[in-house]
Amino acid sequence: MDKKVFSIEGKELRTITLNDSVFAREISEGSIYNAVRNELANRRVGTACTKSRAEVRGTTAKPWRQKGTGRARAGRRRSPVWVGGGIVFGPKPRDYSYVMPKKIKQLAMKSILSMKAQNDDSFKIVEDFTIETGKTKDMLNILNALTNGEKTVVVLKDDDKLIRRAGRNLPNVRFLSYNRLSAHTLFYGKNVVVMEGAASKLNEFYGG
Repeated sequence: MDKKVFSIEGKELRTITLNDSVFAREISEGSIYNAVRNELANRRVGTACTKSRAEVRGTTAKPWRQKGTGRARAGRRRSPVWVGGGIVFGPKPRDYSYVMPKKIKQLAMKSILSMKAQNDDSFKIVEDFTIETGKTKDMLNILNALTNGEKTVVVLKDDDKLIRRAGRNLPNVRFLSYNRLSAHTLFYGKNVVVMEGAASKLNEFYGG
């Protein structure tokens, strides 16, 4: 697959050849679903906690005698049927994370990249650049020349701290390194901007 490479001003410069097994493969919707679900599960804190009837503070004495009052039988005020009593089958702290097979995760990433690469308007390869000033307005000027202002994911060839600093105040921009992609972030990004160096590394990283 051949894709155009754009300058930071949005002008066409040249073409680059992308690995078809990474950017033009058959899309596996099942692997995408499982990868996104796995990432969301791993993000869960799992600190929700409720008290059972054994943990609620209160007396163990019967509130009234068993018979003769005309009211229903009651054993103790910590019963779940009472206001302020224990919770039946309530949540307890737990770990929601789980390990996903490496091959399935790789398949999901390649499927998402292939899905995004089908649309030339929302998927663009840009020449390698950096922002020496680290200023947000410089990053915004580059993105305005390449995208339509919607949620954008920028795939970097390395962990460029100046680029990340320039874009950290932009609410609709996310940065990912080529070797640490997020299925959730990539899938829900309306625009995907891939640095030319990152595209070449993706060819090797997922095409091997």
